[in-house]
Amino acid sequence: MPRHFSPLNCGMIFILSAFLFSPVQNSAVAADWKPAPSPLMTQWGAEVTVENAWTEYPRPQLVRERWQNLNGLWKYGITPKQASQAEYQGEILVPYCVESSLSGVGKTFTPNDRLWYERTFTTPADWNSDRVLLHFGAVDYDCVIWVNEALVGSHVGGHDAFTVDVTDYLKAGENTLKLAVTDPTDTDLQPRGKQQLEPRGIWYTPVSGIWQTVWLEPVPKELSITEVRMTPDIDRGVLKIVPMVSRMVGDNKFAVQVTASLAGKEVGKTIIRVNRAGELAIPDAKLWSPDSPTLYDLKAELVTVNDPMQIAKNRRHPAYGETERIAYSKATPTGDVLDTVTSYFAMRKISLLNSHMNEQPVLALNNQFLFQHGPLDQGWWPESLLTPPSDEAMKWEIEWLKKSGFNMLRKHIKVEPDRYYYHCDQLGLLVWQDMPSGFNMNLRNDRQDEGEPFRPAVSQEQHELELRRMIDRLYNHPCIVTWVVHNEGWGQYSSAALAGFVKALDPSRLVNADSGWLDMNTGDYYDIHTYQEAPLQPRQSADRAIVIGEYGGVGWPVTDHLWDSTKRNWGYQTYQNQEDYKKFTLKKIEDLIPMIKQGLSAGVYTQTTDVEGEVNGFMTYDRKFIKISPEALKEVNDRLYEAK
Repeated sequence: MPRHFSPLNCGMIFILSAFLFSPVQNSAVAADWKPAPSPLMTQWGAEVTVENAWTEYPRPQLVRERWQNLNGLWKYGITPKQASQAEYQGEILVPYCVESSLSGVGKTFTPNDRLWYERTFTTPADWNSDRVLLHFGAVDYDCVIWVNEALVGSHVGGHDAFTVDVTDYLKAGENTLKLAVTDPTDTDLQPRGKQQLEPRGIWYTPVSGIWQTVWLEPVPKELSITEVRMTPDIDRGVLKIVPMVSRMVGDNKFAVQVTASLAGKEVGKTIIRVNRAGELAIPDAKLWSPDSPTLYDLKAELVTVNDPMQIAKNRRHPAYGETERIAYSKATPTGDVLDTVTSYFAMRKISLLNSHMNEQPVLALNNQFLFQHGPLDQGWWPESLLTPPSDEAMKWEIEWLKKSGFNMLRKHIKVEPDRYYYHCDQLGLLVWQDMPSGFNMNLRNDRQDEGEPFRPAVSQEQHELELRRMIDRLYNHPCIVTWVVHNEGWGQYSSAALAGFVKALDPSRLVNADSGWLDMNTGDYYDIHTYQEAPLQPRQSADRAIVIGEYGGVGWPVTDHLWDSTKRNWGYQTYQNQEDYKKFTLKKIEDLIPMIKQGLSAGVYTQTTDVEGEVNGFMTYDRKFIKISPEALKEVNDRLYEAK
C-alpha cells in the first residue's frame, strides 16, 4: 500500500483495507444470518451479507491508511431500561438499526427498553506504539461504552459521529467492546427527524442503536491531526485552512504542511502553525459547480519547524494573526513527518446576488445566478430505514437525480453518513442540509401564529449542541450550500437567534431559518411550502431570496410496491395511472417557469422516492419501479434553467 494516497481515486484501497484489518467472522455464524422479514426490499438490500456490510472507508474528508472496520455480527439483547446487565438474545448485523430488516432482528424498541451490544476485536501488533481511537458514525440516541468491562465513554445525540480514545483500556490479544443504548424516540424533545413510535402519514418507523459504521483507527501517540477545516475564497483565490491537532500545544515548533494538487499536479503548498488559521493560494482556480464538480486533493503533514516566531532575544511576533501566518508560511520543515492525512476541497462560493428582477435578491453560485431545483430527499430505505443498504445504493440514487437534470436536493431533517456528501461532492449536486427537528405536537407552530413557542432550557441546549456538531462535521463538503434550521414549525423556536448562531459558525454558506409555516423575517431565505395543484408564488422580499422549499407531492400508489397495501397510501394529489402521474408532475414543475422570471431562486419537489405510506416519489420505496423517466425530468429541468 502506498505511503500517501488521494481519497478521490482509492475506493478499492479502502475496500481492501477494510478486509485486511477486520476480524474474520466465524463462517458458520455468518452463514446463519438472514434479514428479518420486510414488506419491501431494494436490489442492494438483497445483496447485503455479513461480509460486505458497509466495508468502505467511512471518513473521506480525513483519510489515514490504517483502520479497522468493526461492522458485522455483534451479540445483542433488549432488556428493561432499568437493567444493569445484558441478556443477549441473538446476533445483530451492525451498522443496521435493531428495527430494520437488514439488522437480522427487526424488533420494536421502546423508550422503556435498553439495547445491549457486544463483540470482540484484536488490534494489529503494529498499533502497539499508537493511540487507538474508537469511532462511531452514529448511535441513536443515548449510549454508554465499555472496553474490557471498563467504562470508557458515553454519548448523547442520534445524528453525529463521536470518538473515544480506548488506548489505556486495551490488552494484548482479544478485547471486548460493549454498548448500552436507550432512545426516547418521540416521547421527548431531542432531535429525531421523522421517527415516530406509531408511524403514520409523514412519520416513519423509528431507528434505535447503532446505524452507521463503527471503526478503529491508530494515531501517533504524542500528537496527531484531528481536523483540517477548509474555507474557499474564490474572490481572493485562496483556501483558508485551520489545522487542529489532538492537544493544545504551546511549543511553536509544531506546524502542518499542506499541499494541494489537481489531477496529480501540485498547485500550491504552505505551512501553518497547528491550531491556527492559514491560507493557501490556488492560482487560476477551477471552480466547482453542478456542471463541473472540480475537486482538488489535499495532503496535510504534521511537521516540526525551527521556531519562526523568535526574531530576537525576548522578542516575538504577535500570535493569531497575519504576522504569524506569514512567518510560518516561510518556515522549512525539520525532521520526520509525524502524522499524515489526505482530504479534498473545492473552490466555490454561494451567496445572494442583487438582481434586476424587481430588485429581488437571487441565489448565486460563483457570483452568477443559478436557479436551484431538486427533490425533497428523505433518505429512508425499506430494509434498513435511516441506514442506506450500501454505499453503491446511495451513489446510484444521486446519479439518478443528476441524470434527471436536478442540480440540488434538500436533505430533509436527516444527517447522512459522510460518504453520501462525498458522492454529492464528486458528482456535483448542491445540498440544502436540514437540522433534524425535535418535534412535539404540544410545541408546534401554525402559520397564523403571532410568535414562536418557548422550549425548556435543557431542550434548547441539546438542540443547539447537535446543530453545532452537524455544522462542524459537514463543514468541509463543498456540496452543502444551505443550512436549514427549522422545518414547518416542528420544534421551531428562537429563529432569529439560531439563524445568527449558524451564520456566525459558518459565514461561507446561506441560512434558511424557517422553511415553510411561520416566517420570522430572518435568515437569507423567504421560503414557502405550497402543495396546491398549481404552486403559489412567494411574495417579493427586499433582502432575502424567495424560494419554494416544498411543492409537488403528486402521488401514485403502484400495486406490488407498497409498504402496507391495507393502509391509506397518499399523495397531496393522488392519481391511479402513469399517464396522469406524469402529466401532473411535469405540469407542477412547469408552473415554476414564470415565477423564475419574477425572481424565484429555488424549488424543492416532494420527493425522490415513496416512503412507507407516502406515494409521492419519482420512484417506489423499493426503487424497483420508476414512475417517470429521467429523460422527461431532464427536459423540463433544462427549461427551468433557461428561464432566468
